Amino acid sequence: MSAVGALEFNNPGKIDNGMSFLKSLPADAGLLQVFQAFPEAARPLLSYHEVLMRGESPFSAAERELIAAYVSSLNNCNYCRAVHSQTAVALGMSAEVMANVISNPQNRDVDPGMRSVLDLVRKLTLSPGKIMRADVDAIFSAGWDDRAVHDATAICGLFNLMNRLVNGLGVEAPEAYTRMAAQRLADRGYVQLLEFLCAAQ
Repeated sequence: MSAVGALEFNNPGKIDNGMSFLKSLPADAGLLQVFQAFPEAARPLLSYHEVLMRGESPFSAAERELIAAYVSSLNNCNYCRAVHSQTAVALGMSAEVMANVISNPQNRDVDPGMRSVLDLVRKLTLSPGKIMRADVDAIFSAGWDDRAVHDATAICGLFNLMNRLVNGLGVEAPEAYTRMAAQRLADRGYVQLLEFLCAAQ
């Protein structure tokens, strides 16, 4: 089995047999179908994804997807963890590194430059009221700047929101779908999801 395939085995549990909780959508509705059902809310959300995840940043697109996958793993959001882990790998992140981040939440096997970033993200996800200047100073000490602190914090906040949206609505998907979604994100970013909203109208 490849390291990418091994990512699928760190799955802390499914939500209610993968059935969508929304009465107006099919039981197997994915996140795209949720976006299409509520386009007014989805449009600004997806535009923010595109700016944050594919715009200018000290972090590569792969590193930003790694942060998204890490937050999703901490929140036991299997759909987002799978999609963003696979997107990071498709963008050039080592599958071994990605698997280590997901399976080792203490980040002992992560590059020291990213470790301080992921340490902040972990604390901000699990204990947001306990963030202190020292948590951010550790990122500066690793060589990152204000933009990196902003982007890491913003990505953490965005995917805490997305994880709750996905888990709260019962969104799940089979591995074949998450791989397809990941490749689509790697190839065309988040802006292409806006095109799907327009096509659904």
